[in-house]
Amino acid sequence: MIPPAALTIAGSDSGGAAGIQADLKTFAALGVYGTSAITAVTAQNTLGVKSATYLDPTMVAEQISAVLADTPIRSIKTGMLATTAIVEAVAWSISETGLPLIVDPVIVATSGARLLDMDALDAYRSLLFPLATVITPNAEELAVLLGQPSGSIGTIDALRVGAVALADRTGSTIVAKGGHLSPVDHVLTDLVVFGDEIVELRQPYVMTRNTHGTGCTFSAAIAAYCARGVDLLHGIAQAQDYVHRSIAGAASWQIGAGHGPLNHFDWPSATGAQHR
Repeated sequence: MIPPAALTIAGSDSGGAAGIQADLKTFAALGVYGTSAITAVTAQNTLGVKSATYLDPTMVAEQISAVLADTPIRSIKTGMLATTAIVEAVAWSISETGLPLIVDPVIVATSGARLLDMDALDAYRSLLFPLATVITPNAEELAVLLGQPSGSIGTIDALRVGAVALADRTGSTIVAKGGHLSPVDHVLTDLVVFGDEIVELRQPYVMTRNTHGTGCTFSAAIAAYCARGVDLLHGIAQAQDYVHRSIAGAASWQIGAGHGPLNHFDWPSATGAQHR
């Protein structure tokens, strides 16, 4: 059997928990052959991003072109794009593919580090979002994309209103991630605006600081299920379930002094138990 292939266009995380590294782990775990185009090299660990160097947009475009010319890609996801010029290069490079595109609008790291030049937001809105099948903002990213103040989306009701507004503006399916909101009755909720539907996807809250790379993993998992030909809404639900298992499976890990990585491969815990 030949595995389906997907392409991730994102930054490299030297700590191995997010970005390209998380995407390729997710693709592999879900039975998809992963290819990549690197947009930036970051010096980071579980404590945060220390510095970043952005690649020349021409090199980003050449990576994408090389992959698409040779590999039967079935879906694409974007992560950290960083600058207007890189967003433009990516949009130009994939505009004629017609492939499912999952856009994770990486704007601010969990540590607070800015990962996108604010003038690049216009390029996202005008060039990338029109190509997007799915856009996956968290609450803070959603506020930025809608031009609202930081911290203005702090409840599930506000998340719902914002998700519908972004869906109306873009015409894309919106997965508004509720992981940064306070859990309600020990449950976290992601909202999916899918055409005229609003679907709530719930998972039990996991008490852990090991959440580095959850957004990258979620969007990569959606791309993986798209590559496998799974119905979009079902694939999004399956992707959320995969992320939840990956968080639960790493809840007791101690890798680094900050926000640790996920358990992408369902490795057994120290007691030998597995999280399924």
